[in-house]
Amino acid sequence: MTPIYTASAVSTGDARNGHVASTDGLIDTDVRVPKEMGGAGGATNPEQLFAAGYAACFHQALKAVGGKAKADLTDSEVVADVSIGDNGSGGFQLAVQLEVTIPNVDASVAQELVEQAHQVCPYSNATRGNVEVALTVA
Repeated sequence: MTPIYTASAVSTGDARNGHVASTDGLIDTDVRVPKEMGGAGGATNPEQLFAAGYAACFHQALKAVGGKAKADLTDSEVVADVSIGDNGSGGFQLAVQLEVTIPNVDASVAQELVEQAHQVCPYSNATRGNVEVALTVA
């Protein structure tokens, strides 16, 4: 791969209860273990950041394939739910649920666009075969 852009971020402090920042300064925030995992909560966490990135990236892929198909993607929306759980081997794993809303196209066209976007999206390509990703058209 020939990179066209590289993002860089740094984690400091107490890891999941520390601080993350992008090297350009646009992200600069504390992170905390969520209450559901026994932490204090009260700040973002890596799963939320991954969910936000995946949602935006998938939405862009959807816009790209939808544009080629001349589909009306006005008011389209992608919700990414990222779950973390025990992998059964002493570690953790992620699972993703993407819920896509495309109100101005019929369901079969929406499903096809979502499947095409899943082949184009860099997050989908990075997770394929490693992270369970479920696609739902709302």
